[in-house]
Amino acid sequence: MQKNILRVTGRAMVLATSLFAFAQNAKAQSVPLPQSYQFNQKFNADVYSKSNSIHTTLRPFLIDSTLQRRYNELMNVGVDSTRKNWFLRKLFNEHLFEVNEKDYTFYADLLTENLIGYDFKNKSKPANFKPVGFILKSKYGLNTRGFQAGGTIGKKFSFYTSGYENQAVFADYYADYVSQTGMVPGQAYDRNFGKLEKDWSYVTAILSYTPIQSLNITLGQDKTFIGDGYRSILLSDYAANYPMLRVTANFGPVQYMAMWAYLQDFRETKFDTFGSNRRKWGLFHYADWNVNSDLSLGFFNAYIAPEADDQGNRRGFDVNFINPVFFASSLGPSNLPGSALFGFTGKYKVFDKSALYSQVLFDKLESTTGKQNTGSFQVGLRGADIGGIKNFNYLVEYNTSKPYTYADERSITAYTFDRQPMAHPFGANFKEILGILNYTTGRFDFQGQALYGKYGRDVAATDNSGKDVNKPFETSAGTSTGQGLNTKLYYAEGTVSYMLNPKYNLRFEVGGIYRKEKNALTEQNTAMITFGLRSSFRNLYHDF
Repeated sequence: MQKNILRVTGRAMVLATSLFAFAQNAKAQSVPLPQSYQFNQKFNADVYSKSNSIHTTLRPFLIDSTLQRRYNELMNVGVDSTRKNWFLRKLFNEHLFEVNEKDYTFYADLLTENLIGYDFKNKSKPANFKPVGFILKSKYGLNTRGFQAGGTIGKKFSFYTSGYENQAVFADYYADYVSQTGMVPGQAYDRNFGKLEKDWSYVTAILSYTPIQSLNITLGQDKTFIGDGYRSILLSDYAANYPMLRVTANFGPVQYMAMWAYLQDFRETKFDTFGSNRRKWGLFHYADWNVNSDLSLGFFNAYIAPEADDQGNRRGFDVNFINPVFFASSLGPSNLPGSALFGFTGKYKVFDKSALYSQVLFDKLESTTGKQNTGSFQVGLRGADIGGIKNFNYLVEYNTSKPYTYADERSITAYTFDRQPMAHPFGANFKEILGILNYTTGRFDFQGQALYGKYGRDVAATDNSGKDVNKPFETSAGTSTGQGLNTKLYYAEGTVSYMLNPKYNLRFEVGGIYRKEKNALTEQNTAMITFGLRSSFRNLYHDF
């Protein structure tokens, strides 16, 4: 599966290198920020300031004049320019390899994540895992070796790639998820399926081209996030990276995005010899309108269509699938019947550096047994500099989704990639409230998160309460949020980190997770502490 994705992405990137010829005599910059909540929240004071009208709902952000100053600050946290020793400069100040010329730039780093963990609620697990690959052993942990490389050519073209090879022993609830789905959340499939120690790889590769200041074209294997919140009920970064082509254009106060994604499902029956997975297309439109410096409104729609029907008949690529007209895909291309969703976003800066935001999604389901309207809703408040304390960020958010939202009559056209939700990690049929606080001072970063969720689980594999978006929806089971086995989730997480090198986010980190999931049949508890080295910019969710 991963080889197939890399093959598709590789061909796309070779094609995109033809854009090199246009990257001369440029006047626009096109460097994307990494999509990481832990990193991106540090821009809250800038992006939610009443003094600007930056579009905030489409991520990854592109570095522009509004973000450049803050980005430079973050890339120089703790940097001591007086260091002369090569080893100390590379460890604390610089990229491992870096070139800065007038017409091009390039950097490259080796990345590592080595964590040791201990679960106070499960002391029976043997201490056999080697978080650094040798000598030291622990009950839980993570051992990652990786790299990142990026750069620019002229002012119009940029590129970025990263790759990770990973082994880990997870907390029980996390390991159960991997065993049930075959996927490490947000990353890739588990090569050691069924074993205690999980093994997987993870790759990002993008080419970004900005021919004029108001237009950006990004091609490669990555994720896209729509919204101002920590979660998104429209399109999130929870699922694994997927091959995609994303076009973003700015027309005065309106930012328009169209994205085409090549999705797949490794558990569906396949009908050809191209790779090992059943595939589907995803089309996404999003427009964000800055009504004024305080108020923004957004409009979203998505369409998921399989490459072949259940008999293996390929349907070809309908020209309607590249239609840039908003909501046109909701009508359904003539020979690409699939699943359509649409939604709206809103944001209002209630105070300087603080914004109230919301999302709503509508999903009309149809099957041979009838029709059903479902949907999801989000509202939240986020901002920076609480009480005048610089670099003190906060977020409070509520999310809910009706049963069967994002599902379809056939599982291949569900709103998923490799059976992972492309919106909220819970899938559907849930309610959730969460809060996050983050404070940075010098090299130290402190973050705390608390979450409470309620959802309806399936008692048996044959049940379908509407939470698992991979199961075909049923109109006879009702539409009450929380239906099924009523389950409560309590989750709290805290981290304290000390920045070693901001260029690739190398930090020493101590973290703690408390998680309790309870219903009438079972109760699962986790009380885990971890510590070690971490690096890279990416979202890795544990709060589900």
